[in-house]
Amino acid sequence: MRSLKIGDTIDLDGQIVLARDRAHQRLFEFAMLGGPAPFELDRSAIYHCGPLAREIRGEWQILSAGPTTSARMERFEPQIIRTYKVRMIIGKGGMGSATTEAMKEVGSIYCAAAGGAGALLAKSVKKVKGVEWKEFGIAEAVWSLEVEKMGPLVVAIDAHGNNLYDAVSRKAEGLLGLHDTGP
Repeated sequence: MRSLKIGDTIDLDGQIVLARDRAHQRLFEFAMLGGPAPFELDRSAIYHCGPLAREIRGEWQILSAGPTTSARMERFEPQIIRTYKVRMIIGKGGMGSATTEAMKEVGSIYCAAAGGAGALLAKSVKKVKGVEWKEFGIAEAVWSLEVEKMGPLVVAIDAHGNNLYDAVSRKAEGLLGLHDTGP
């Protein structure tokens, strides 16, 4: 993870965990108690996503897996990253400074997934490995998925604390002459 830089694009293979607001709140509570998560989370990738899914003959199919706004998880994410050594967060819109600091400590990254591409991203799902906390409903449950060539994902915050969103904002401000030039 430390070799990836902002602006790099990747396709992800492996296991990911889909978790949104309610799941993050519960994971945060587990983390604060110092206990393990009730499913595999150590050194994993968490995708901020509430999928559209259906169950056919006892097997789940993911129909759409578009990203949700990551900023909503900001109050929980730093502790979750530190406790479970999460290596990658995937979502849209970026994360705040507290999450960025946790990422620097652990050596994890934030990747942006294309909003509006849920059906395309769902095609990378090879297997639903499990569904936890179904009582939250389909969109808020925790989904463990096996994915192949999920992407392209853009590294938007790297493990060194560099932030693509901040870099783009600074450049835009410079082009528009909005930089503070002092008194």
